[in-house]
Amino acid sequence: MPRMVKCAKLGKDLPAIPYKPFSNELGQRIYDNVSMEAWKGWLEFSKMIVNEYRLDLTSAEGQRLLHEQAEKYFFGEGAQMPPDYVAPAAK
Repeated sequence: MPRMVKCAKLGKDLPAIPYKPFSNELGQRIYDNVSMEAWKGWLEFSKMIVNEYRLDLTSAEGQRLLHEQAEKYFFGEGAQMPPDYVAPAAK
């Protein structure tokens, strides 16, 4: 049976993320308080963040920005779309 959490993002009891995603305090908070369903949503959102901001995740600055966005997405007012973001046109 999977570990359950009261998901900070979705507000209900759901199966938890099975691993600590970052090796810092934020990673531990996500592990303790975020569901797999919310994590999957973050993965999609974070792809857009990385592409729109052209983040270099090997740099300290790129990781700092990604962690700030994750903090807002899961525990804050919600991450915002980059200012110049244009959604892809529907086919």
